[in-house]
Amino acid sequence: MTKLTLAGLAAMLCGALVAAACSPVRAFDTVMPKDGGSRKVASDISYGDGPRRKLDIYAPVNAGQRALPVIVFIYGGSWANGTREGYHFAARALAAQGFVTVVPDYRLVPEVHFPGFVQDCAEAVRWTRGHATQYGADPDRIVLVGHSAGAYNAAMLALDPQFLGGDRAAIKGFAGLAGPYDFLPFNGAVVKNTFGGWPKPDETQPIHYAAASAPPMLLLHGGEDDTVWPKNSINLDRKLRSLGASSELKVYPGLGHVGIVTALARPFRDKAPVLDDVTRFARRVTGS
Repeated sequence: MTKLTLAGLAAMLCGALVAAACSPVRAFDTVMPKDGGSRKVASDISYGDGPRRKLDIYAPVNAGQRALPVIVFIYGGSWANGTREGYHFAARALAAQGFVTVVPDYRLVPEVHFPGFVQDCAEAVRWTRGHATQYGADPDRIVLVGHSAGAYNAAMLALDPQFLGGDRAAIKGFAGLAGPYDFLPFNGAVVKNTFGGWPKPDETQPIHYAAASAPPMLLLHGGEDDTVWPKNSINLDRKLRSLGASSELKVYPGLGHVGIVTALARPFRDKAPVLDDVTRFARRVTGS
């Protein structure tokens, strides 16, 4: 397949992602060339009961003897779509940069509503910490990375102590791609259906839990994102820095909601340095 044909097919699939409310499709992942310096080392690992509570694990090909830091990558999909099988391209890219990378599934709407999907992600992180050494990873050096609804889930884990409890100490940083962090009032069917049943809307917002004790945060957003407005990242960054927390904001000109995650794929890395920015941050906060 020529580079032109590959890029054309990928562009069409990106259009399909937008039409499908940014839910990943396996077809996109299928045509994406993967990073050769990484491999999947475990599949379909159960971290809880049910078919949606499973995860996959990726690692560098030449990991060496030293325990590696961990990235837990949480995908998006409007809390109602998505599967880990659509994100091999992202997991392989992150693992090739020297991280043991875990990609969990989690229960979706309508099976659960807030906070069920966040609780599932918390269980996946706890499982990861408890089993990290079996895969050559350091259980106390975990970075949460998420896109869209996945960035929301990861931000809640990083900011609200109730979800991870003592395991939150292992979270050395959070990198969010186009995350919704400050979206009151609830406008639109998706957020009303997902969060509208919670009696205190403020408690559903990551910005509500911003504190000086927050782990270091990297907030990345596309300047042309009209699905999750850049103000979500801008507002959270401003709030965190006003409280004395460590936060870095980067808005990529001309990049949209889907483009920020597809920029992790090899053919699209010239669109924005998302992979470089995330891995630079993850290395810094884990001391690797």
